Amino acid sequence: MKKGIPIVISAPSGCGKDTILEQLFKINDNLVYSVSATTRAPREGEIDGESYYFHTRDSFEKMIADNEVLEYTEYCGNYYGTPKKAVEDMLSAGKDVILKIEVEGAMNVKRIFPDSVLIFILPPSMGELERRLKKRGTESDETIAARIKQARTELDCADKFDYLVVNGELMKAVEDVNKIILSEKMSAKRNIALLEEVKNS
Repeated sequence: MKKGIPIVISAPSGCGKDTILEQLFKINDNLVYSVSATTRAPREGEIDGESYYFHTRDSFEKMIADNEVLEYTEYCGNYYGTPKKAVEDMLSAGKDVILKIEVEGAMNVKRIFPDSVLIFILPPSMGELERRLKKRGTESDETIAARIKQARTELDCADKFDYLVVNGELMKAVEDVNKIILSEKMSAKRNIALLEEVKNS
């Protein structure tokens, strides 16, 4: 069985990565989502192993010390990270694993899995990104300004990714991401065994 591909999706807040992924899973049945680990308490309705892998702070720090997380961050006093073994098991089962993580974590994943595919979702413009954030109606002008500032910082790292996809029209962005995945699966470097099989047949 051919191993799956680790696929990292990163984007500034407001670029629609969650909506893209929701639609992507509907058209590509070989994708699985990487479940993150966290030290925060479960919220109502959350299920261990599906929503998150819930850990104590001590057990999470042991995972870090034992090199069992691909990437992690600390936010509001809690750790969040990607368990390595769960990802490796899904890849070994031939599944393409979606990791929705921030820019710094994406670089860590690329170091550990050099064959991973890094996709950065762009807004059509910074003005459109600000409009989308305001349209949500859930955050203050101050928070939106901070998100725009953070987005500019993240865009400065976007050239380190393998692909850039503009989310101007949702379904086109979904199709673009899916085309990238399908193209990668057909790349020569991922199909050396197939080439040898044909040559020797």
